[in-house]
Amino acid sequence: MRAKSIFAVPVGLSDADRQQRRHALVRLSLAWLAMMQVMMFAWPGYLRHDGIPTDALETLDWAIVLMNWASFALTVPVVLYSAWPIWRHAGDNLRHGRAGMDVPVALGIVAAFIPSVHATYTGHGEVYFDSVTMFVAFLLTARYLELCARQSYGGSAGGLRHSRVEARRLSLGASADRLASRFVMIQVILALAAAAAWAYVDPAHSIPVMVALLVMSCPCAMSMAVPTAMASAHAALAAHPSMPDAALQALLDEAGRKARQNLYGSLVWHLLMTPLALVGWVTPWLAAITMLLSSLAVAWNSWRLSRRDWSGALAAGAPESA
Repeated sequence: MRAKSIFAVPVGLSDADRQQRRHALVRLSLAWLAMMQVMMFAWPGYLRHDGIPTDALETLDWAIVLMNWASFALTVPVVLYSAWPIWRHAGDNLRHGRAGMDVPVALGIVAAFIPSVHATYTGHGEVYFDSVTMFVAFLLTARYLELCARQSYGGSAGGLRHSRVEARRLSLGASADRLASRFVMIQVILALAAAAAWAYVDPAHSIPVMVALLVMSCPCAMSMAVPTAMASAHAALAAHPSMPDAALQALLDEAGRKARQNLYGSLVWHLLMTPLALVGWVTPWLAAITMLLSSLAVAWNSWRLSRRDWSGALAAGAPESA
C-alpha cells in the first residue's frame, strides 16, 4: 500500500480546517495568477537601454509607464488579500513583543511595495511589483505545503503509534522554532544595517539589497523541516499500521534525521546566499526563487521517507536505502 499524497484532504478533517485549506488555496491561486501577469508587464522595463533609438525609446517609456500602472492594479489585491495572513500574524507578533517570521516578511513587502508605488506615480525610479507578487506567491506555496503536511496526519491521527510520532514532532519542533527565531532576528538586523551602508555607498542599491535580505530572512524551509518530515512518518505508519516496534523506532529515527537534515540544510543554504545578497548580486525576485527552491527541496526530501516500503526489510528493524 503506497502512502497517499499530502494534498489529499483527510477524511476526518474538521470543517474549520477544511475552510482554512480552501482559503489558503484561493489566496495562493490569486497570488500565482497575478505574479505571472505582472512578470509579463515587467518585461518592457527589462528591455529598456539607452542604445535604443530615441523615437522607439519614447514609445517604450510610455509602455513601461502603462505596464507599471497595470502591475500596480494587480499587485494591490495580492498585498491586501493574499498576504492578509502575513499582516495578521506580524501584527500579533509585534503586539506580543516577538519577532516571528512574519515580521521580516511584512517589512520586505512594505520595503518593495511603497517605493514601487512612488516610482509609478512619479514616473521615475525602479518598481518591484514583480518581486512583491513573486515573493507572496512563493511564500504562500511553501506555507500551503506546510499546511497540507500538518493536516494530513496531524493531531487527528489516532493510536499509540501515531502518538509517538507526534511526541517526536513536538520535541524537534521546539528546537527548530528557537533556531528559526534567532535566524530571523539576525537577518532583520543585517538587512537594516546593509540598507544603511548601501545608502551611504550607493543609494540605488540600498532598497534592492534590503528587500532581498528581508525576503531571504523568511525561514520558510526551516519552518517546514519538522512538519513535513513528521507528516511523512505518519504517512508511512498509516500505510503499514501493523509495523513492529523495531521498524517504528527505525522510522522515528529516520524521520528525526530527515528533519535535522532539512533544518540545517536550509540554514546553510541561507548562509551561502546571504553574502551574495549583501554585495548586491541577489535581486529581490531571485531571493524569492531561492526561498521557493529551498522549501520545495525540504518537502521533496521529507516525502521520500513515506515512499519507502517499511513492511519488508524494515520489519526486522534494518534501515532501507532510499
